[in-house]
Order: sequence, then structure tokens, then C-alpha cells
Amino acid sequence: MSLADNEALSIDIADRLRELREERSLSMRSLAQKSGLSANALSMIERGKTSPSVSTLYKIADALGVPITAFFAPTSTRKRIVFVKAGERTHVPLPRGTWEGLGGEHFTGRVEPFILTLETGAGSGERAMDHTGHEFVFCLRGSIEYKVEGQIFIMETGDSLLFSAHLEHCWRNIGKTVANILIVLSNFPEGERPGSFHQEKEQEA
Repeated sequence: MSLADNEALSIDIADRLRELREERSLSMRSLAQKSGLSANALSMIERGKTSPSVSTLYKIADALGVPITAFFAPTSTRKRIVFVKAGERTHVPLPRGTWEGLGGEHFTGRVEPFILTLETGAGSGERAMDHTGHEFVFCLRGSIEYKVEGQIFIMETGDSLLFSAHLEHCWRNIGKTVANILIVLSNFPEGERPGSFHQEKEQEA
């Protein structure tokens, strides 16, 4: 089952990557060295020739020193109170899925909630990630395999999972239909965004 084209707004990650890189006066080669990605892979992403995986975005965000949400929403002043209407969420198309913001990208506090919609077989990438804070996962629909520090948890609709996010983790849709999971990142140090912490060094775009 595939996602309908109209389920995600068109957000140009290629242009946003270029803006973030140039704001930091980083050459493509320098960003490649900092991120562990090849300069060719980064160039392909920046020119819109290929779409990065979720895990690749984490790695680029880490190298740039920004949260992963920096790719998803225009820069705005963070607020202490954030109200988001259902039809006004930030939707970002990802390879074989969609990232859907729930206000954390605009919030001053130490919590980042979002929903991931994943097609069959889609996931965070082969290599595990880790970051600061805690991670709460709730399976809204479908079947998700969540691996945490080598332990495998098969999540069905209604199942939940909570763990310290410094433990290496990754996920994928193992079902035959599109899956939806709610993820809430919390309790990370003030001023940090956990999406910017990612330890894998070899995942290709």
C-alpha cells in the first residue's frame, strides 16, 4: 500500500539543506567530513536528485548542529504555548513515509512530539541511532518492529514503548499496510534538540 501524493505538503529539503550549510559557511567537503556521508551523496540531496532517509537526515542535522525539525519547518520564534489545528500540522514527505509535526518544532520546552507514517518496509535505516532524553512510542496503526539496545519489540495497534533514548534504537514497518506511530522525545537538556544527536557513520542516503 502506498501513500497518496496529497498526504504530504511539498517541502524542499534540498533548498533547506543548502541554506543551513551556507549559513554555517560549510563547504560540501567539510559537511561530508563532519557527517560521515560522502560529498557525492550530499550533493545529490542538495540538488534534489535523491531523497534522504530519516537516519541520513539525523546525521546531517548532527553535523550542522541543528534539530532534524530544522529541515521541516520555516524558522520561527519558539513559543511557550503552541496550538496546532489538525489541518495545519507540518507535513514532510520522506522516502516511503511522512513526518508530521505536532508542535514541538515551535515549542520552547523540552518535548518534541511527532507522528511517522511508514509504508511497508520503511524505517529509520539499518543502523541504530541514539540521542539525549527519553523516547515514548505509541503504535496508532499497523505493525512496527522497534529495536532498542538489541532487544526487539513487535508493536501492534495500541501498544506503547518507553525507554532512555541514549540506548541505540531503530524501527521499521514489518506489516503489509501503512503504519502510523506517535513518538514523543522528552527530558533532554535545555537548548538541545534530540534529533541532532545521531551516532551512525556509514548509512548512505
